[in-house]
Amino acid sequence: MITLLKKMRRREKLMALLCVLLVLGQVYFDLAMPDYMSDLTVMIQTPGSVQSEIWSVGGKMLGCALASMALAVIAGYFAAQTAAGFSYTVREEIFDKVSSFGKQEMNGFSVPSLIVRTTNDVTQIQMLIAMGLQILIKAPVMAVWAVIKIINKSWELSALTACFVVFLLSVMIVTLIVLLPRFRKVQRQTDDINRIAREELNGISVIHAFNAEEYQNKKFSQANDALTNTQLFNQRTFAALMPLMSLGMSALSLGIYWLGASLIENIPVTDLMARIALSGDVVVFSTYATFVVMSLMMIVMIFMMLPAAQVSAVRINEILKTEPAVKEGKRGEGTERGTLEFRNVSFQYPDSSHPVLKNISFQAKRGETVAFIGATGSGKTTLVSLAARFFDATAGQVLLDGEDIREYSFKALYDKLGYVTQKAVLFSGSVEENVNFGESDAAVSEENTWEALNVSQAAEFVERMPEKLGEKIEIGGGNLSGGQKQRISIARALARKPEILIFDDSFSALDYKTDAKLRRALEDEFHDTTKLIVAQRIGTIKNADKIVVLDHGRAVGLGRHEELMENCPVYREIALSQLSARELGDKEENHAS
Repeated sequence: MITLLKKMRRREKLMALLCVLLVLGQVYFDLAMPDYMSDLTVMIQTPGSVQSEIWSVGGKMLGCALASMALAVIAGYFAAQTAAGFSYTVREEIFDKVSSFGKQEMNGFSVPSLIVRTTNDVTQIQMLIAMGLQILIKAPVMAVWAVIKIINKSWELSALTACFVVFLLSVMIVTLIVLLPRFRKVQRQTDDINRIAREELNGISVIHAFNAEEYQNKKFSQANDALTNTQLFNQRTFAALMPLMSLGMSALSLGIYWLGASLIENIPVTDLMARIALSGDVVVFSTYATFVVMSLMMIVMIFMMLPAAQVSAVRINEILKTEPAVKEGKRGEGTERGTLEFRNVSFQYPDSSHPVLKNISFQAKRGETVAFIGATGSGKTTLVSLAARFFDATAGQVLLDGEDIREYSFKALYDKLGYVTQKAVLFSGSVEENVNFGESDAAVSEENTWEALNVSQAAEFVERMPEKLGEKIEIGGGNLSGGQKQRISIARALARKPEILIFDDSFSALDYKTDAKLRRALEDEFHDTTKLIVAQRIGTIKNADKIVVLDHGRAVGLGRHEELMENCPVYREIALSQLSARELGDKEENHAS
């Protein structure tokens, strides 16, 4: 928690300091009133008191009350400003940190958990700051100040008050010890609720298609019941704590008046002034003792929020302290252009016991098309992820433009690459904003946008849209078909004018005709651009300059289509599973002619 509070900007720190000063002023005026109340008690009981003096003391009490109220309002305003500013800063830092995460870090936290940490966890701390700047400062200062005021009044009354305070503090500490682990549990269960809800919303069509509504409802109910039961235990415990504190405060007041009455009774009737003085002291003592217990009750309110805020702070710090596994280099340019080479590259995921890629070597020269094919799980996507540096190789070396890919700055690296993901990812906004998404060295212009759309075969349906380039796309491309989303995703990579284009099974959503037209357009317009293509269709990669055949993470074949048909059984098996030997022969003859 303290680590997070250090992230406050200077403006919030200044407002927090002003809030503390205002709260101290408020406490001063609150604790001044019992003294005036004692004076009033003595004046009323003393024969011959002047009414004007009573009015004067009453006016001072009213002034203290109004001053306390005004300071409380201003302090509340500054506390709210401080808490809101702190939340803004922390959310910004979390977002910036998450933006620097790679796939490894995202897999470690999970998307639902990151969302909860950015929203709910930050809100928990914001609420604690907003209340804590007032209550957490006011309560202990008021309690200590009140104790100092009454410590010399009567040792009997002081002892009685001390016993009640020790009892109430013991109850609070035991409650905190019991509830703190459960607040950690609440945050984890909130993550589960968020995860299941996201699965429900993202997969609603599949759920309907498989008649799985009841199954999903049961899964959500289990998580919801677990969260509800934990929260009920926490809230019931706090619900029992607050009446207990109120009972303690009332019992303390009753005990003070009962004990005070006994002390007054022991004073001789002839010593009237001593009886009057002690009577005033009892009233003051009762008020100050009430302030002590009220302070404890205010601390209880903070303790109700502190465990959840502490757990939230730990979860937020986990994000902020996580260092991305992929570190940025400083190099801006390489010694070559448009080349990529894998030298004996192996890769193993951190939590895996087996390598995904083993000793992969190949070279892609400028303008070449290098394709990757293999069975599901053979490591194709992982291989191109290394080329895009989503991960770093655990062994071997990946060279981009003749230099180790780890030496490039992220800006220099991604200016050289155009990456098309296996699943098309679009953002809410216009077609033009999605095509020109991000930063690159390529000029952003309408001409360049249409050129990218033409090559990706997206221009035909974009031109039919009412707003054309200005047509709005829903979150995730919900108003587009799968093929349309994929073609805009491809146009986004083309608009960057990269040295190397990476297609991670990006043609699977396209029909054969569109696939063929797109590949021809790529060869015509981007013939100097190196292309890495992951594909399942033989027809998509048949004319590639090099084809790398992967099997269980190993490169079992490297060459052109004709060569692999002759000397690579794995490739031949894939090819024959898609096309007959005659079809393959006819296509080869047509290609030769």
